Amino acid sequence: MELFKRALRWLLKALYQVEVKGLENLDTAGKRVLIVANHTSFLDAVLLVAFLPGPLTFAVNTFVAQNRLLKPFLALAKIFPMDPTNPLSAKSLIRYLQQDNRAVIFPEGRITVTGSLMKIYDGTGLVADKSEAMVVPVRIDGAQYTPFSRLRGRVRLRWLPRITLTVLEPRRIAPPAEVRGRARRKAAGRALAEIMTEMMFATSNYRRTLFQALLDARRMHGGSHVIVEDIQRRPLSYTKLIAAAFVLGDVMAQKTRHGEYVGLLLPSMTSTVVAFLGLHAHGRVPAMLNYTIGANGMLSACETAQIKTVITSRRFIEAAKLTEAARQLEEQVNLVYLEDQAKHITPLDKLNGFALAHLASWAYRRNGGATDPDTPAVVLFTSGSEGAPKGVVLSHANLLANREQLAARVDFSAQDIILNALPLFHSFGLTAGTLLPLFSGMKTFFYPSPLHYRIVPEIAYDVNATVLFGTNTFLGGYARFAHPYDFYSVRYVFAGAEKLQEETRRVWAEKFGVRIFEGYGATETAPVLSANTPMDHAVGSVGRLMPGIRYQLQPVPGVAEGGRLFVHGPNVMLGYLLHANPGVLVPAECELGQGWYDTGDIVTIDGDGFIRIQGRAKRFAKIGGEMVSLTAVEELVARTWPDHAHAVVALPDKSKGEQLILLTERPDAERGALLAAAKAAGIAEINVPKKIMGVRQLPLLGTGKIDYPAVKTMAEEAYTEQEDVA
Repeated sequence: MELFKRALRWLLKALYQVEVKGLENLDTAGKRVLIVANHTSFLDAVLLVAFLPGPLTFAVNTFVAQNRLLKPFLALAKIFPMDPTNPLSAKSLIRYLQQDNRAVIFPEGRITVTGSLMKIYDGTGLVADKSEAMVVPVRIDGAQYTPFSRLRGRVRLRWLPRITLTVLEPRRIAPPAEVRGRARRKAAGRALAEIMTEMMFATSNYRRTLFQALLDARRMHGGSHVIVEDIQRRPLSYTKLIAAAFVLGDVMAQKTRHGEYVGLLLPSMTSTVVAFLGLHAHGRVPAMLNYTIGANGMLSACETAQIKTVITSRRFIEAAKLTEAARQLEEQVNLVYLEDQAKHITPLDKLNGFALAHLASWAYRRNGGATDPDTPAVVLFTSGSEGAPKGVVLSHANLLANREQLAARVDFSAQDIILNALPLFHSFGLTAGTLLPLFSGMKTFFYPSPLHYRIVPEIAYDVNATVLFGTNTFLGGYARFAHPYDFYSVRYVFAGAEKLQEETRRVWAEKFGVRIFEGYGATETAPVLSANTPMDHAVGSVGRLMPGIRYQLQPVPGVAEGGRLFVHGPNVMLGYLLHANPGVLVPAECELGQGWYDTGDIVTIDGDGFIRIQGRAKRFAKIGGEMVSLTAVEELVARTWPDHAHAVVALPDKSKGEQLILLTERPDAERGALLAAAKAAGIAEINVPKKIMGVRQLPLLGTGKIDYPAVKTMAEEAYTEQEDVA
């Protein structure tokens, strides 16, 4: 038997170059062990039998155990048939483990048909809990690309891909003693699901550079795989994209220095992605300029990051009415127009680009591309609402870690089509809308403006979009103008950057039959910290933290529920560039130490890990000695008048310290209606704005968020005028 096992191991190594990591973790687990593995293909059991030491018992579905093709290989191990419909099967397995045996189980219960983790059965977690066995997670990676998987038509299958088995550290599943019955089963199942998700992230390869990830994605999905397209309808495959990046990158390299920050002032188009990758191909760092903050804001950003060259487009400058801003920018930096550079690109240059695309790894090294994943990969800028814009410096590892964190929780596939209308100067539009699909084989269709509420739904219908990213403001706009069938192909909609209103959620569910998954993050965290997903969803929350992220909640004086959220993880930025000290990187740290980031948000986290945002620490008002969340007040107003936009700010009050002022687009808004709504909801009168001011339109930032500094200025001016009249 051992001889046959060695022969099998030799054969699998010869065919698939199987690499096994972390076997020492199995040795330290002890005698009573439950090995849990993701289920990628019919090869999985064979691989585990061949490469895991010692006798193994496989707990498998009764029908699988009868499979004639697997019987010769399963003969190498003991089979423990499990009938999912029979509760006694689990009890038998618990007793077997309690006798200090080792068992292997695939907690998904079936081979994945998505390429990602599927449902994790609570029963497996309960088995681990009741048997008091050490749980050893094993990641199988690569077998999903063989013809023995169930991903035909979803991924590019190959006969002999590399396969890696990674054995992680053992751990124990033990819910609190007071949790019993069905609740204990659920808690154990959630704990196991968390272990499996953490395993998928921990074994991912985010320790590389963006351009290396691009080349790896091409190897995975094929050079001819179409990956990006925009309204010009000239789709680019991986190879064409890489060739274009080398050609344009060479032009930009002649006007810049290695390692310098180079500004990109461009819309959401394939040309922006080409320029972004072209800079990386030649060792430059893109700095994405937010063109919605005006000339002064962009000039300040350029000073902060010491940007000397900005890549832009004449057509874009004219279309976005940025002519005057461009003129002012040109007084400080060198503006390089893509149209002008295109005139000097010869057919020979293009031919050379295609040649380099087929020698991309060599060309990348020759051009001085980054090799350290912890070096800067992009600079994004805050909106400057609290003064001069700050530059947020994110590393290659930050961005790729966040991409892997998302992929560990959501079953994206190469069959998905992403519609990205978000600006690439925004971290949500860059990471989730661009880099995630680019490195996952998902085609992305770029549209240059999220504000075209009638056109974006038509684009979604036309390109058969399956995934959409947006903010509450944008998604609400699309819902008002879209035909009920425009989003027929959409399976996932993710909302972030601002609070998702219940009315937006309801309209999408009722009009389009689509559930919106709300998430939460910050530019400083690349950006996603948490998100609701198809398997982990709680209405009113922003989901659970991504794998690999640690957190602390610190109490806030005057706030009884929740605490200020601090986070630490591989997606937390390298640091800031500050206007007071241009070009100098200030590392990410706070009172908790290096690498910790203070989100500035006050949140609650329930027993299942779901986060609920109570409000920004800066968006609390102190009225008569009590702390009032402006976000909670806005939610009350939105429930009362869901068809209009609203904003609440706090202004000084002589008697109570501060007072709440509501600015609303609803023309007939009256305080009496709010008082009645608050009373019906059991909300104290202190949470009802003292004054209501009607406005034609609330000011918005380019990301769709409400521009609160501008709102506060409007409120102050209107309040001063009222007092003067009085």
